[in-house]
Amino acid sequence: MSYCFTFRVYQRPFLHPLHTHHGLWKVREGIILRLENSQQEVAWGEIAPLPDFGSETLEDAIAFCQSLGPQISPTLLSSLPDSLPACQFAFESAFHQFLTPSPPLSLPPSRFAYLLPSGKPALTAWYPLWQQGGRTFKWKIGVLPLHQELDLFQQLDTLLPEGVQLRLDANGGLTPDQTREWLKIGENTSRIEFLEQPLPPAEFPTLCTLQDQFKTPLALDESVSRLNDLKTCYNQGWRGVFVLKVAIAGSPQKLRQFCQTHPLDLVLSSVLETPIARTAALHLAQEIAPQRALGFGTTQWFKTVQKTWLNDLWTAS
Repeated sequence: MSYCFTFRVYQRPFLHPLHTHHGLWKVREGIILRLENSQQEVAWGEIAPLPDFGSETLEDAIAFCQSLGPQISPTLLSSLPDSLPACQFAFESAFHQFLTPSPPLSLPPSRFAYLLPSGKPALTAWYPLWQQGGRTFKWKIGVLPLHQELDLFQQLDTLLPEGVQLRLDANGGLTPDQTREWLKIGENTSRIEFLEQPLPPAEFPTLCTLQDQFKTPLALDESVSRLNDLKTCYNQGWRGVFVLKVAIAGSPQKLRQFCQTHPLDLVLSSVLETPIARTAALHLAQEIAPQRALGFGTTQWFKTVQKTWLNDLWTAS
């Protein structure tokens, strides 16, 4: 069976730029896929690349979509290379909708970890999210000098109510000595759920050593951005937390199979996608990552999506 295929590139500005160790991010760009079958049923997919995490670039994804004709079939999935993991996720998710529709999920706020701004704004940004029911927050570190971030953490630790947990995400921006400083702090507080990717992926052996030396859990993120990377780290002995950005991990089916057959401590996480990829990712998360809060507390970084936004995207092009 063949399907009519069209796509559109989108640009979605952040309400406020997101500052991480990778730099300042002002606009989320991606691609929306539209498939239509002979019964005029429509399915959607989203390519949301994140090259800093090892996915293809937006330009790579556009070139691939342009190489396809107006009619495609599910056999396309078997020919998608691992070098296009965001495309794998998008096309497979779209085809899967014809078999199993994925309506938006209604999950309580406590099921999400909410992304705070880096630096001092975090001291106030957590409160409205907590009022809405958020009990887990993610804070970017490795952005300011270490002594400033340590001071801000102490303030944040004092402000946050009892029982609220904090994920510290360095995006590979710390040195081993700086990592030890954070891990030492974690020894004296129950506030830190885990320290996420403090060192670059190339320093995986050092992360394994640090994991054995401290009680504070360590998590891999950039190190396991694609399914093959996840398998490699698991086979090399990592048994800490795995933070998976499913929209850039590759084939959902292959990811599901691996996660369901291996005892992984999983957190499924956002790539700041639109509701298209978010819905597909959350349905997958319900199957393979039921315990820890889901890293999809990101909608507050954008304007509320209007119901007509897909129509508007196609009309504007």
